[in-house]
Amino acid sequence: MVKIRPRPGVTGVASADRVLTVLTAFRTGDTAVELAELAERTGLIKSTIMRLMVSLESHGLITRMADGRYQLATEIMRLNTVYQDGLDLERHITPLLHRLTQETGETASFYVRHGAYRMCLYRVNSPHHLRLHMQPGDTRPMDAAAGAEALRTPYAMAEKMIKPMYSVGATDPHASSMALPIFGAGESLIGALVLSGPASRLTAEQAKSFYPLFQSAALELTRSLGGDALAIDLDEPAPKKTAKKKTAKA
Repeated sequence: MVKIRPRPGVTGVASADRVLTVLTAFRTGDTAVELAELAERTGLIKSTIMRLMVSLESHGLITRMADGRYQLATEIMRLNTVYQDGLDLERHITPLLHRLTQETGETASFYVRHGAYRMCLYRVNSPHHLRLHMQPGDTRPMDAAAGAEALRTPYAMAEKMIKPMYSVGATDPHASSMALPIFGAGESLIGALVLSGPASRLTAEQAKSFYPLFQSAALELTRSLGGDALAIDLDEPAPKKTAKKKTAKA
């Protein structure tokens, strides 16, 4: 068992906090950002940002362009590679798949995009004899199946998604599945969480009964992989309204 050590009871360094505030002000879609825009995003004055940028540039994290704008530099890419190499997907995903299969009785899988196909990366098979027979490493087309649709979903659409995707007969006429995309840090699509089974058992009605459980699992996995938790309606029943008692008029 790994011994969990308490976090040190110290506070951060103000200068380091300002540096990180500037560095994390860059957003998805930014190519280069002007000094005035960084000042607006961070709440720091321009002279402070310029001094911080000198330090960031010396460490290869920022590049100052000829027109005075700033952009992220190659050291960011190297750090991202280090992060991805250290991210043990199996450690995060496999226990969750086992739990989903145990709680639903259906096959739980994790798919990733593999060129023009979707590939099963991890899989925990249903205990039922009647099930789909696939193994990790097997590929399927990017068709209309729920898993393929999830792998085609951009973050902007997933952020508004309130229901898992469901398909029946898309790849196999006797199979159905439900899926949600899983995003990591920086809104990057990591893969798709999929629950699948025979169409006769995993019907649309049965799939709907699994929605809260499945959505919670997707949120948990998203958080553990460094992504932002998406706002998902967990289909919680609305509270019952109680009838107001009528009071007799005097």
